[in-house]
Amino acid sequence: MKQTVLRSYARLIARAGINIQKGQEVIITCDLDQPKFVELLVDECYKAGAAKVTVRFEYQPLEKLHVRHQSVTVMGKVEEWEKARLKHYVDTLPCRIYLESSDPDGLRGINQSKIAKARQKTWPIIKPFRDAMDNKYQWCIAAVPGVAWAKKLFPDLPRGRAIEKLWEAILFTSRVTDDPMKAWEEHNRDLHDRCAYLNSLGIKQLHYKGDNGTDLTVGMIPEAEFKGGCDKTKAGIEFNPNIPSEECFISPMKGQAEGIVYATKPLSYQGELIENFSVRFENGRAVEVKAEKNQALLEQMIAMDEGAACLGECALVPVNSPISESGLLFFNTLFDENAACHLALGVGFPDTIRGYEEKTTEECYKLGINESMIHVDFMIGYEGLDIDALTEDGKTIPVFRRGKWAFEDK
Repeated sequence: MKQTVLRSYARLIARAGINIQKGQEVIITCDLDQPKFVELLVDECYKAGAAKVTVRFEYQPLEKLHVRHQSVTVMGKVEEWEKARLKHYVDTLPCRIYLESSDPDGLRGINQSKIAKARQKTWPIIKPFRDAMDNKYQWCIAAVPGVAWAKKLFPDLPRGRAIEKLWEAILFTSRVTDDPMKAWEEHNRDLHDRCAYLNSLGIKQLHYKGDNGTDLTVGMIPEAEFKGGCDKTKAGIEFNPNIPSEECFISPMKGQAEGIVYATKPLSYQGELIENFSVRFENGRAVEVKAEKNQALLEQMIAMDEGAACLGECALVPVNSPISESGLLFFNTLFDENAACHLALGVGFPDTIRGYEEKTTEECYKLGINESMIHVDFMIGYEGLDIDALTEDGKTIPVFRRGKWAFEDK
């Protein structure tokens, strides 16, 4: 891939993704797959005004070793130096960049129960720090190719060509054109207009109906609104949390979901794939899950805490999005969630509440935003999905028909 194109992508992440303000600190979390691109990204962060850039590398084989050899007690302990680091983040609010490239099957065979138990121990300690930073800093998730990920998508190609093909797919779906900044301005404007239309309807419930058996009704929070694309911190700094992004999303009312929904794409969760699954809801909670592959992992996921079995997000994405039209199954939530309508189990987004800037996170939870240690998106959209908006004034308004917007001119 040409260095000029990769630099353009790095510049997009630094300037449109996290929108670095002069003097801010930046932390990049990534795997070991594309060190030259990371170098470009660090350079672009400094050119955008960063005072300090820190890179934290991760590596799945090491994670497997740690889980194999450490006890739950050791894994579940938050050391004092780790608390000090979290306190530093609260005090300085560094920008965060997460570069996805890991193997979708890279943690296959790991002791998932051990991970879950350790996370349940660390979460009460970490959560107060997370809450203190909520909606106060810029962050962005983007992607670069990893060898195993590339071979998962293109198994018949040689390693080098597979990586090149994945680069092409990432850059195309991320709108890295001749002028990526302009492309994202136009894209954000389109998403904003669609959200504005949805918010004008006064939606009380969304009803999902598919010829695959999906029949689900989800209640909305009266104070909530659809959002999409560009976001803002409480201080008013704009940033794009996901590159790519095609969704208009909202956090639904906790406790108001009835029916069954069938996943239409595999879910990569903690380094393993959950495939061909369904979730049945009663009184807002997932009361039954079935999966052809990794059902036990799915059951463990919804038992992580009280809110893990409840919905935190409803996201609308048409099947004619660029990612969907690429024809690729990425086996990566960042991309696959932007190819299809999806739901998320776990924590909702307080910033979907109108006027959230003047509210505490706890006040947003009381309005109906779900609270949990997890947030896991799973894809439900396809060409056979219809969605209706049931409005406060008793109307039924088509939102999706056959997987596409029912108001293409909006």
